[in-house]
Amino acid sequence: MKKPVTFDIRHVDPNSGARTGVLHTPHGDVETPMFMPVGTQATVKFVSPEELYAMGAGVVLANTYHLWLRPGEDIVAKAGGVQRFMNYKGPMLTDSGGFQVFSLADTRKITEEGVAFRSTYNGDRLFLSPEKSIQIQNKIGADIIMSLDECIPYPADYDYAKKSMERTLRWAERGKLANQRPEEQAIFGIVQGGDYEDLRDYCAEKLAEMDFPGYAVGGTSVGEDKETMYRMVGWSVEKLPLEKPRYLMGVGAVNDLLEGVARNIDMFDCVLPTRVARHGTLLTSHGRINIKKSIYKDDFTPLDDQCDCYCCRNYTKAYLNHLFRCDEGFGTRLMSIHNIRFLIRLMEEIRQAINEDRYTKFMQAKLASMQFDERGF
Repeated sequence: MKKPVTFDIRHVDPNSGARTGVLHTPHGDVETPMFMPVGTQATVKFVSPEELYAMGAGVVLANTYHLWLRPGEDIVAKAGGVQRFMNYKGPMLTDSGGFQVFSLADTRKITEEGVAFRSTYNGDRLFLSPEKSIQIQNKIGADIIMSLDECIPYPADYDYAKKSMERTLRWAERGKLANQRPEEQAIFGIVQGGDYEDLRDYCAEKLAEMDFPGYAVGGTSVGEDKETMYRMVGWSVEKLPLEKPRYLMGVGAVNDLLEGVARNIDMFDCVLPTRVARHGTLLTSHGRINIKKSIYKDDFTPLDDQCDCYCCRNYTKAYLNHLFRCDEGFGTRLMSIHNIRFLIRLMEEIRQAINEDRYTKFMQAKLASMQFDERGF
């Protein structure tokens, strides 16, 4: 059977073990490690698909839950799939919808069959099963689709984490069997198990036996401290096949990206760059900037003298400060463009450092020079 998504490892840094590769998809090849901007409702907030493509975005993520409810998967399918619907020329990935459903703790009920919950838009009763999630994603049409998993909170007791992980494995098998477009869409399995080494080890081993085209690490960035998160990631990848891509879900802080690459993660996604931009927070080569501060009112220098984005090439901190204080949408657009390009450019620098066998030194220097706080931005 034809494989829609394949992965080639191009280089491994012998000093750190970090690696570069190429992900081959029906909509083009993408170099890894990579950061994927999040286009929740088939749009990355304030940034056009054409701008994303021009800044080297590679894979863009869309959200199954939101597109299922609005405009509906049938509308997206009628448009010719999510790429044609939003006019994005590159590869795309859809999550399973599970994270959004499981975040509705007050209204959802989990059973072996799936999850019953109420729509956040109109209160309608809905049901999402592993099969239904894949059916929706088949219609949305992204290159990479995700199996439905249960994302548990942190901390969680051992028995709950174990039962949840075992259910996630059963759902992964059901989702893989439900994929009606296996020659066009690659489904990834997701490692769960909370903060328990044996559970994550077992989950990864069983998912590897199912022979997915790629694997994701789930259940992180849910309230745990950084060291716990890195420990969970390390446990999750130990039993995964080296030749398959690894995806750390929902992670976009600079320190997390750097630490994830050191643990052989190839793919990352997060809403962070556009979310913090809406609040005036900007990621720069010299650290975090809060553009609304009065010190920038007459600062006529570029936002980041090392950045090649449209914002930094054309506008000053003073102008961005003015736009933010006046609540002008153009300012949010410029700041979103910069933050996304900043993380994409960071991944480009990471790939170069790995290929030149100097990733550990690069990582240490980058963390020291940026002086971000414990959040990584």
